Amino acid sequence: MNNQDAMTKTDPLLMEDYQEGDPFFFSSPQGTLLAKGIHAETTSSGGMEEGNGLLRQVDTLLDEARSSGHEDSVIVGAVPFDPQMPARLVVPKQVRWAEPQHFFASASDTPPLASIEAIREVPPPSYYMHAVEQGLNLLQAGELEKVVLSRIMQFTSAEPVRILPLLRNLVRHPSKGYVFAVDLPLSDSRVDGRGEGRRTLIGASPELLVSRSGGHVTANPLAGSRPRSEDPMEDRRQAAELLESTKDRYEHAFVVEAVSDALRPYCRKLEVPAAPSLAQTETMWHLSTRVVGELKDSSTSSLQLATALHPTPAICGTPTDLARASIRALEPFDREFYTGMVGWMDAAGDGEWVVTIRCAEVEGRLLRLFAGAGIVPESIPDEELAETSAKFQTMLRAMGMDREPFEIDGRE
Repeated sequence: MNNQDAMTKTDPLLMEDYQEGDPFFFSSPQGTLLAKGIHAETTSSGGMEEGNGLLRQVDTLLDEARSSGHEDSVIVGAVPFDPQMPARLVVPKQVRWAEPQHFFASASDTPPLASIEAIREVPPPSYYMHAVEQGLNLLQAGELEKVVLSRIMQFTSAEPVRILPLLRNLVRHPSKGYVFAVDLPLSDSRVDGRGEGRRTLIGASPELLVSRSGGHVTANPLAGSRPRSEDPMEDRRQAAELLESTKDRYEHAFVVEAVSDALRPYCRKLEVPAAPSLAQTETMWHLSTRVVGELKDSSTSSLQLATALHPTPAICGTPTDLARASIRALEPFDREFYTGMVGWMDAAGDGEWVVTIRCAEVEGRLLRLFAGAGIVPESIPDEELAETSAKFQTMLRAMGMDREPFEIDGRE
């Protein structure tokens, strides 16, 4: 049975079998994957340069798994924002497939967090707006065309954060998003001390970086955003304003052009819509362009396509190298796996890879939420701060804290 056949099976309890420390959980509109145990794992960095070391190692691991008779020859995991840093990709001992879990999930009756002992923003709101101003200075000097700047909201809980309730709350919303949980190695690069035990990357990304099914390729870049409103009239106004926004369409065009240029060498046919459409999540409106193509060479894998695309201007900026250097200079933390990519690939090269956004890291009693905004010449610092606050809402809702009496942007 291939993966597509396996994902037609109904297993409404698959998510409930997830346990902290499992290497990978992934639920998409196409289906759900739960990985158990580790058969083999990569040690190479992302290595997006010519002669990609990560791709070679992944191919070797999958070939060895197949030749040894290992039934679940699938690679799963995450690649960091910085392609020179180590990826977290594993061949699991066991893989189970099922339908999308939102058909079956209900809200968790277990709070993910115990009482909150501390909330910290890194950088503070005033520092973030100052960083946006510095980014705008670089744009005005002609050094950059776009740069994406992010920040962290860190919660310290009285007890270890519970991951399964977070997953339940993320999965239960029927949307076109991608819910994931990836077990990560512990790191000394912490915002504020160390947590305890394991480290887990968890989130609900709205953005498909790329998928491959046979010779068919799909990418769905998002750029340009507005927060949703509970008032239907205001919600429609926000959507209409986004669709007509010169600033947001300019930002979106960068991303679509970069994605198309990266995919074109691999495709004999590529269809790129002339104008963006609207995509919605529970908390945000986005400008969206769905790019589809047909591969020239059937040996081109989904991971090869993903590494050719990563990072897109949607989460880094343009030109890429200068934008990445500016991010290092202006952000007071290491992104690590935030704005990287997370996904899976089978031995045939089929797979799905999504952009690691709307996410958090859980490490013991610490929960770190990440959010960013694209800075272009028309950006206004306090509006970019507000955009990051709106993007925090995906994880805050999963935490049951979207209506808590604290100011998300730290201002009274």
